[in-house]
This record gives sequence, structure tokens and C-alpha cells, in this order.
Amino acid sequence: MRSGPSHLFPIVLAGPSGGGKTTVRQELLKRHADLLFSVSATTRRPRLDEHDGRDYRFLGREAFEDLIKSGDLLEWAEVHGELYGTPHANLRRARDEGANLLLDIDVQGAKQLRAVEPDAVTIFLLPPDFRRLVERLRGRGSENEEAFRTRMRTASSELSEIERFDFAVVNDDLDDTVRAVEAILSAERHRVKRLSPDVKDRVRFLGESLNRMLAASVEQEARSE
Repeated sequence: MRSGPSHLFPIVLAGPSGGGKTTVRQELLKRHADLLFSVSATTRRPRLDEHDGRDYRFLGREAFEDLIKSGDLLEWAEVHGELYGTPHANLRRARDEGANLLLDIDVQGAKQLRAVEPDAVTIFLLPPDFRRLVERLRGRGSENEEAFRTRMRTASSELSEIERFDFAVVNDDLDDTVRAVEAILSAERHRVKRLSPDVKDRVRFLGESLNRMLAASVEQEARSE
């Protein structure tokens, strides 16, 4: 069941680790003030360039498990031995601010979110080719070969889920990718089921005005007979 205004909906960017979700998400946030980034909670340690509350909410495992037990997560998953999840508070805040929540999560999390928020728009980002997928999966080059194989297995499993998504975009050129996502969001915002209160008021005003004019016309014609 939808739990918020119909014209505000969660937007999910997902796909394999090599899909470039973070870069696309950052560019969308730069361009659109009406998007609010969903800061995920995680038990993993922050990297050198990461900050608590901006990139992630870094929690101890016990604190994270308390969120699970209390039902305060829209979705959560264990990935490579660490827990990741989306607090319900993120969606409440976005709706309070009149913004669409933008989530950068994995495929498993996207599936869970869709189950509780069926109005969510899910976009699968694909790497442009195999070479760049492998480069991105290797990432910083600090992991051993077994960790790399684990990432490859995960990516293969995630690719098999693409048909569960609403849209798929090949992330070859950043500007092209962002424009494609923007086109998707524009189309979604114009769906009749997502009419904003302003548009609904406009429709009501137009209908009432036409009915008044029609009634006046009929009355005038009756008087002239």
C-alpha cells in the first residue's frame, strides 16, 4: 500500500558494482534540488574519503540489528559479510520535504524495497562493456583474488535480475546516462496516477468552470425561447 503522496515516489538506481551508480547519483543530485539522497546504514568501516551521515550511517552490528528487529528498515541485506540497509526515516524525511528519495542500493535491496513501496521506480544501470565491468569490480586493487571472484559471482547474479526492473540504462557516457534517467523521471512524474495536488486542483477548476459556463449557456438559451 502506498504510504505517501502519489506524486512523490522513491527512485532506485541499482545494478552490479561496475555499473557506476555512485557517479550517476552524484550528478543527478547536483542537477536536481527536488531529489534527496537516501543515506544507507552499514556496518562496514568508513573509507578514508567517507563521512558519517553524508556517505553512510556507520553503525556497529548490534545497532544495525536493533534497526532490523524494530522494523525501522525499508530494506536490508548482508553483502560480503557486512550489513547494509535503508532506514524508514529517509523516506519520511523526503516526503516531509516534498522531494523524491533517490536510492543507490544493490539489486537485492531494490527487490525488497519494491515489495513495500510498489510505486518505486527502479532503474538498472549497466556497464558499457565487459572490460570496464571488470575494471570497476577490481576497484581499488586492494582486495585479494578470492574477494574479486566473490564480486564477480555477485555481479553475475545481479545481472540475472534485470527483467525485474522498470528500466535499464547503459552507462557509457555520463551525460547521456543522466539525460536518460532524467527522461525516465520526467515521464514518471507525468503519469496520471502521479498527478500532483496542483495539477489535480487545475483539473478540478477547469471542470467546474466548464460546468458553470455550460449551465449558464443552457439557462440563457431557455430564457430566450
